[in-house]
Amino acid sequence: MANIQVLDQITIDKIAAGEVIERPASIVKELVENAIDAKATAVTVEIKEGGISLIRITDNGCGIEKDEVPLAFLRHSTSKIRSVDDLTGISSLGFRGEALSSIAAIAQVELITKTRDCDFGTKYVIEGGQERSLEDTGAPDGTTFLVHQIFYNTPARRKFLKTPMTEASHVNELMVRLALSHPEVSIQFINNGQKKIHTSGNGQLKDVIYHVFGRDIANNLLPVDERIDGIHLTGYIGKPLISRGNRNYENYYINGRYVKSSIIAKSIEDAYKDFTMQHKYPFTVLHFEMDGHDLDVNVHPTKMELRFSNQQEVYNFVYSTLKNALAERELIPRVDLPAAKQEEPVKVVEHAKPEVKDEAYFMKKMKERVEAYHKQHSQAEVKDKNQIHRGNLQTDRIREAVNYAKSHVPVNPVEKKEEAEPAPEVKQEAIPEQLNFFEEKLLSKKSIKEYHIIGQVFETYWLVEFKEQLYIIDQHAAHERVLYEKTLRDMKKRQFTSQYLSPPIILNLSMQEAELLRTHMDMFTGIGFEIEPFGGDSYAVRAVPDNLFSIAKKELLIEMLDGLAEEITSQEAPDMIAEKVASMSCKAAVKGNFRLSAQEVDTLIGELLELENPYHCPHGRPTIIAMTKRELEKKFKRIV
Repeated sequence: MANIQVLDQITIDKIAAGEVIERPASIVKELVENAIDAKATAVTVEIKEGGISLIRITDNGCGIEKDEVPLAFLRHSTSKIRSVDDLTGISSLGFRGEALSSIAAIAQVELITKTRDCDFGTKYVIEGGQERSLEDTGAPDGTTFLVHQIFYNTPARRKFLKTPMTEASHVNELMVRLALSHPEVSIQFINNGQKKIHTSGNGQLKDVIYHVFGRDIANNLLPVDERIDGIHLTGYIGKPLISRGNRNYENYYINGRYVKSSIIAKSIEDAYKDFTMQHKYPFTVLHFEMDGHDLDVNVHPTKMELRFSNQQEVYNFVYSTLKNALAERELIPRVDLPAAKQEEPVKVVEHAKPEVKDEAYFMKKMKERVEAYHKQHSQAEVKDKNQIHRGNLQTDRIREAVNYAKSHVPVNPVEKKEEAEPAPEVKQEAIPEQLNFFEEKLLSKKSIKEYHIIGQVFETYWLVEFKEQLYIIDQHAAHERVLYEKTLRDMKKRQFTSQYLSPPIILNLSMQEAELLRTHMDMFTGIGFEIEPFGGDSYAVRAVPDNLFSIAKKELLIEMLDGLAEEITSQEAPDMIAEKVASMSCKAAVKGNFRLSAQEVDTLIGELLELENPYHCPHGRPTIIAMTKRELEKKFKRIV
């Protein structure tokens, strides 16, 4: 075993820096928080190459006295606490005194600072923890840091940095949070000479939200302002219609510090549970003012995690405040209808169904298949589409038409799986149950001549009789499954076409979302999207896969990007994008409460026969349930 010895100071500093400095954004966080603690009203952050080659941070704060500048770079030197007793009442963002020491240990740092009562400023240069120079210089009031070549002396750490664009997106995300946490400070962020963020510093939180997230979100906010003993909660929460596919838009701050808290996150999401769909997360910007004695912010070196001494009280307060705010407001989305022509009066028809383009598209395709049959067999006429009875010759003609249409409409072949072994016989219950898919033979090609469509109930469910079974088919779930598998199949075989949009859809993305789009652009292009830059971090979607044409909306495309925000590998990305596109195509499925003709349902069942998994929609709901003749007879007491 090697002898034990004390490490030298440079090695100690580099090890300590690893706890605080993970990437350029870590440096920006520490220095901007120091600027805010120094009472700055304006802070400018400029980076180049994602902050790897240069970070420049300028503030108009109180500055540092010349004789205190070298002390500021020593470990555990700070102006914010004096003893352990001060840890229970911390009101500043930084307090450990490790930030400047850690930054100087792994980068080349130049500091220029001046206090208001000094005639000259101070310039200090320190590289890799070694002081290089300390001299007077001309400077405005405040402090400027220039940080060059981070991890230049620790190449093993430097190689773990991501691309400059990715690192820049992390800095941008941080600057958004800092701007939201301190609306009274003018925040400016410049990336490679391009201004990304510039807030006014007028103290109005809603103005910052508008500037950062845009008009759509700013116009759908609900104000929050509540207090109980020791806690004051203010800010804004989003109406459910602006919920997103991940938690990136849940922002909450405690005493001006951006934090992560499982208690607060759970209270927020529980409050929204009755107002949003599953796997949707709310937009929030919430500010908590709390007594420091109830907090432990010294949990993690980054000071991002904290603990509450009264967790249950915090949960109850946040939950009830947000729940009340949502329940007391009118949250029904408003739909802007096109203005009626002046020469034609507007007619109001009670119970009229709105026109749905995706349903009309479905109907059109179904009718085209039947019409193709009639062109060849004009003598076969269908007098009543909605009344099909067992044994009726009309049913056979319709099925012949459908079969003819199928043989003349290109369908991608699907490899059929070998039929599984029959499952053990299960005792039937006296209630409808899901189809036993291994024993029943409704969904087989040869059964098409044996089943009989009885009709539709509630304009959603179709009743089909087959041998000793009654099957109930959910037309929406069935059509979802058909569209889902067809989309995946076409993309795998690259059998798709693009449909141009006029006008194009304009996506105003955050820097992180724009980076995701750029990273996976080839994947999007490869499945039929045509997307091009539209200035800054905005993009114009000029074409989409044809199966998404009728439902292509900004919200659906943002939802797809949200799904890619999780950490995924480059190998997983194509499959995830394909999955998202296929899931989006389900939104074009014919809806419930929409009357289909028997021919259209017959065709839909025929398309189900081609699928690998016809039994569940992509979201897990069954497409078919069954009830045996025996169960019906037991219900009517024919048998006991």
